[in-house]
Amino acid sequence: PDYADAYNNMGNALQDKGDLGAAIDSFQQALKCKPDYADAYNNMGNALNLKGDLQAAINNYQQALKCKPGFADAYNNLGVALEDKGDLDAAIDHYQQALKLKPDYDQAYANIGNILKGIRFRKPVPGLEDTILELLQNKTIVGPNDIAAATISLLKFNPSVKNILAKISALEQESVLVDTLERLSKVALFIEIMRVSLIPDLEIENLLTNIRSNILFNYSSLVGNNDTLVFSSALALQCFTNEYIYNQSDKETEALGKLEKSVEATLKSGQQPGSIEIACLACYKALKDYSWCHLLSIPDSLSELEIRQIREPEEENRLRDEIPVLQEIKDSISSDVRKQYEENPYPRWVNLGLPLKSKSIYKLTKGLNIQVSDADVLMVDTPQMLIAGCGTGQHSINSAKRFANTEVLAVDLSLSSLAYAKRKTLELGIKNIEYLQADILDLQTLDRKFDLIESSGVLHHMEDPMAGWKVLTNCLKPGGLFRIGLYSELARQHIVRIRKSNNLHQLDSSSDGIRLFRSEVIKSDQIDHKRIVTSADFFSLSTLRDLIFHVQEHRFTIPQLRNCLDELGLVFCGFEFGNKTIERKFQLDFGDKDDLYNLEKWNVFEKGNPHSFAEMYQFWCQKIN
Repeated sequence: PDYADAYNNMGNALQDKGDLGAAIDSFQQALKCKPDYADAYNNMGNALNLKGDLQAAINNYQQALKCKPGFADAYNNLGVALEDKGDLDAAIDHYQQALKLKPDYDQAYANIGNILKGIRFRKPVPGLEDTILELLQNKTIVGPNDIAAATISLLKFNPSVKNILAKISALEQESVLVDTLERLSKVALFIEIMRVSLIPDLEIENLLTNIRSNILFNYSSLVGNNDTLVFSSALALQCFTNEYIYNQSDKETEALGKLEKSVEATLKSGQQPGSIEIACLACYKALKDYSWCHLLSIPDSLSELEIRQIREPEEENRLRDEIPVLQEIKDSISSDVRKQYEENPYPRWVNLGLPLKSKSIYKLTKGLNIQVSDADVLMVDTPQMLIAGCGTGQHSINSAKRFANTEVLAVDLSLSSLAYAKRKTLELGIKNIEYLQADILDLQTLDRKFDLIESSGVLHHMEDPMAGWKVLTNCLKPGGLFRIGLYSELARQHIVRIRKSNNLHQLDSSSDGIRLFRSEVIKSDQIDHKRIVTSADFFSLSTLRDLIFHVQEHRFTIPQLRNCLDELGLVFCGFEFGNKTIERKFQLDFGDKDDLYNLEKWNVFEKGNPHSFAEMYQFWCQKIN
């Protein structure tokens, strides 16, 4: 009767079962038996947090820390509760405290990564640069692109970066250029974010384009400078990732031509160009695109450049021929969309945030607050999943790791995208994904049914989204779950106006056309233009083409979503958000938990907050017949 551990363990089991009231009672019994039981305080905090009583949860975590000051889990959980309460600064501080106590604490890193997705720093945060660097170097805890804006906003408080941004105009002086490269090469987080992520910031882009041109104009005097090589290599990786979206002047084009001829002549004479020359060229054009690429002997100092710009594209070309094809794509719009993504596989990425632990359908839907009508699907042990439109693999890989014991079929129109996806899947050692080139309209010929189907950012690019949606619904088992991502009419009004303006000005979707459009937007004072400059999609060719120049686009309102669901025999199960900001805001307006599943109330909310679904409507639904 006085066995505190048994009460604590029973509380955890009851919480897993969903009986939070009984779980809390059991933790309280444990504390009566053992008043300084830190684990019981921590676990009761978890149960209270799930129940929605944040302040009581915070009190219990704090009590756990009084009993056990070095309790990393309690610091982490207190951070979660503070984040849910909206106190993001305090949440970050507590996650960092957890990491000081437990440096390999992946969950605390993941929580910091999640919180960084939605913030911009307005002041320096001691120690956070090192934490983010560790987070990025882990490679699979967070997607670098997701936290790039927050990272850059923090780096602008770094003394070296701040000082250099203030004197960009002086970079033409060779001594200033050398000093700049030496100082920036020692800001480890700056180098890392350049290597693995897009840089979604015009001020930093201006700095990088200035540095790039001045390296080109002065490369002969930079030979042998290791700091210059470190920075130039990272810059070349950045330019490759953004698909060389930066504009270049006529003077640069002329200087680049001379350097290209010089390197070619050197190679044809049996000599090798210097490392700085190779890195400089790679800042303007992928090494794989030079006819003499095979003659290069890349030094170890540029090994990553060789891997990313030569070896990986070669691997994709090989894998492309191995991907099975369902049948020839006949639909004209599907063919146009395929052509776009063959030219610009979307999106280009380096690392990806993956779930720390795979979960059953039951646990995952519970954690996402997904309301299911037919519970049978929750008990499926080995779910069959279809990813309809997997792009370059971020979606398929994430879902394959997210659901326990799942078997995934991932399809896409573009063989270039599929080859990229398969390369990354092999690189990560993931074995439960099968890739197939197919048009959604032809999937009925598969004669397969799935427990789970996910299609995000795909249906709205079809000629008739409902035709595609019907095919996918027919591929779903009765009671199966469907995750959909669709554009919001309200959130994309500025995009609609820009697209119309582009048509009037006859701007094309070629690489040069996109760069021309982009340079006009950067100089523009128009509100719509200023808004898209804040989008991460503005900072690479493939993402900007997808954002503004897509060959086909439809948009939806929430009432239209409701009508589509009714027509297809699907029931709305809830929205899914990348972070909790929008959901918290919604619940301030609509406090009842059931309101989360009321599309009429979400429609009211969106009208008052028209940018809420700027990314897309991402929601779950269930087939009820």
